[in-house]
Amino acid sequence: MSVKAFKLVSAVEREMLMGDKNYINIECIECCGKNLYIGTNDCFIYHFMLDEKVSTAGKITFAATKQLHKYLGLKKPVSELKAASALTRLLVLCDNTITLVNMINLEPVPTGARIKGAVTFTLNENPVSGDPFCVEVCIISVKRRTIQMFMVFEDRVQIVKEVFTPEQPCAVAVDGYYLCLALTTQYIILNYNTGVSQDLFPYCSDEKRPIVKRIGRQEFLLAGPGGLGMFATVDGISQRAPVHWSENVIGAALCFPYVVALDDEFITVHSMLDQQQKQTLPFKEGHILQDFEGKVIVATNKGVYILVPLPLEKQIQDLLASHRVEEALVLAKGARRNIPKEKFQVMYKRILQQAGFIQFAQLQFLEAKELFR
Repeated sequence: MSVKAFKLVSAVEREMLMGDKNYINIECIECCGKNLYIGTNDCFIYHFMLDEKVSTAGKITFAATKQLHKYLGLKKPVSELKAASALTRLLVLCDNTITLVNMINLEPVPTGARIKGAVTFTLNENPVSGDPFCVEVCIISVKRRTIQMFMVFEDRVQIVKEVFTPEQPCAVAVDGYYLCLALTTQYIILNYNTGVSQDLFPYCSDEKRPIVKRIGRQEFLLAGPGGLGMFATVDGISQRAPVHWSENVIGAALCFPYVVALDDEFITVHSMLDQQQKQTLPFKEGHILQDFEGKVIVATNKGVYILVPLPLEKQIQDLLASHRVEEALVLAKGARRNIPKEKFQVMYKRILQQAGFIQFAQLQFLEAKELFR
């Protein structure tokens, strides 16, 4: 049964990005606060400011204002963008090279600092250096079966570690010293400090695109065999039941308490609390799904959209209105970490009372008595 957990709202229309130039495609996106960056197949970076507007009826819309765009001077697509807001730097991957550019004017740093030989890269969101003016970057190197760790400062980069992997890596996520890697035939956890590795489960990267995503401290979300979204900790165990995705998931994101997945035709929303599928949104030609500081963004080749979560209280009331008491209580308990303690206690008492009356009306007197208690 469905819950209306998210609404899909357009953020950047195709005309704003490409006008009548049909050959332009969106390759990657990055969002940092109100700053939205888009990398295209013709080697441009576009910078937009996103303003969220709420109407008197509570309807949310986004107004994107173009700040500037910059040509990187190559005939190659911009394949990845990552913002390092503490350094006011944008890390740009194009033609196997990561360049540092200024987040405001998109100019390369004067020192010309760059990282060469990167197939793909990610930032360590749980850094080990403790230096606030540095970001830790992990790259899959063009050198076979090699991962490299870098420290990136405002105007220079420094290699910290080079790690060799048992098979060719094709996707990576980092948490502290732990790398979660999709290799050719399996997922593994590798501690790059000690060199100790742990096999997770088999996976064939030739048949499907692997997904490796850090979702919290020492925990990752992976696209497993049989269309399962699997959770794994750095100890190689799973503390949550898997969610059932379709076989051809392209991307996944987390917006607690939901896991959102994108395939060829749909965006699906599963609850992490009871693993049930809660919502399906038709979405054709999507190829990017990412979450940025709690904001979930999806994109086709031509446009960018934001998945706006409906307030949890509204979702709980909708569930109670359709007499889905168990689901409402599970969601209410799960909402505890998102709502201040005093507010939560008042809300939770009211929900228990409502749920009690629903059970009472259905002649489930023992259950009602427990809830009233």
